[in-house]
Amino acid sequence: MKNPKKEILITGFALFSMFFGAGNLILPPFLGKNAADAWHWVTLGFFITAVFIPILGILAHARLQGTMYDFGKKVSPTFSLIYCLIVYSISVALPAPRTASVTHEMAIQPYFGTDSLLTSSIYFALVLVFVMNRSKILTLIGRFLTPLIIVILLSIIFIGIFSSNTISTPTIFDTPFVSGLLEGYQTFDAIGAVVIGGVLVISMNFNKNTSFQEKKELITKSGLIAGLGLLIIYAGLIFNGAIFSSTFAEKATRTEVLTGLSTQTLGNIGTTFLSVLVALACFTTAVGIITGTSDYFKGLFNNSKKAYTVTAVIGCILGVVMGQLDVHDIIVIALPALMFIYPITIVLILLNILPEKLATPTIFKAVVIVTFIFSIPDFLQFFVNKESLVGIQNMIPFSKDQLGWVLPALLTFGVTSLLSKKEA
Repeated sequence: MKNPKKEILITGFALFSMFFGAGNLILPPFLGKNAADAWHWVTLGFFITAVFIPILGILAHARLQGTMYDFGKKVSPTFSLIYCLIVYSISVALPAPRTASVTHEMAIQPYFGTDSLLTSSIYFALVLVFVMNRSKILTLIGRFLTPLIIVILLSIIFIGIFSSNTISTPTIFDTPFVSGLLEGYQTFDAIGAVVIGGVLVISMNFNKNTSFQEKKELITKSGLIAGLGLLIIYAGLIFNGAIFSSTFAEKATRTEVLTGLSTQTLGNIGTTFLSVLVALACFTTAVGIITGTSDYFKGLFNNSKKAYTVTAVIGCILGVVMGQLDVHDIIVIALPALMFIYPITIVLILLNILPEKLATPTIFKAVVIVTFIFSIPDFLQFFVNKESLVGIQNMIPFSKDQLGWVLPALLTFGVTSLLSKKEA
């Protein structure tokens, strides 16, 4: 690398931008509005699932320097194949179209009154152009788009912080910390980490002169930069949502809260700034998702460029179709999918960040299987009468908070580690 510091900064900005999409914009202010005086507990929970674990995912990629397939192959090749197919299917079917839906609702429809089909079609046509020129993605996003996103966001946050508003409403959450944890699922950032991290590794492989150690250092440091940026922005937006909570209608939607916040901090011109911000933030995330999915299927078919192109086109077409749903509908559809795949993704990230001797294939298998089994009640609650699950939830610690898999996974890791040491 000719200029390591510059490369780290540009890559860190690009990572931040690919993480920071639709959910990252609309969720924190709404969370802050509902959290009100408990905003700090909500922020801590949100930080764990929307910043800490995703950045660990990037650090795991720095260690592995492979594809998302490598995240699950210690469980078994078949498991890893199925896991990858599920994650990529969810990614192109939900968070990618959600970026188009948010862009339409907040940046296009209020000004032009056009149909969502037209917005989605133009939007994903541009996404396809970027995806097909993927070797330039990091530079274009990191050097030009991200700085503009950050400037607009920081303007909203700091003007809000130094306003005369004070938090005057109580929280509506029974357990603010847990509410923050679960809302962090909706950012898709843990899933984004295993998808986008692969994009980063493959994009860097275009430079044949960069060694494994140089790439590891670059990915690690750029990941930390992206994580710091996400933490500052999330905390700022949640706090602003809290201090302006009394000014929003009780049933205000996520997009209405974000729009109201920008108007109250930047005035009428704030809505224009917000429109630019929404379009940029959503677009960069969609590019990252479609690129990552196309990379995977390209590798699955012996590095076939045709497979890459076909996947990109199919992903963009699916984005146009699903982009016709409004933001709320996509969030509702996403919940059961997230409750199914997020716990497994989290444990895979945590296990892959550990040294080899602490995360053997046996430990991988045991922890992932137990996590899957104990997360089933969280998934089933969307399809059966919740009262029928009460008995099971009463037997599993934290299950009522939709975190029933956490303690069993930790215990399994501890017991399996001890048994492995005795066998050795």
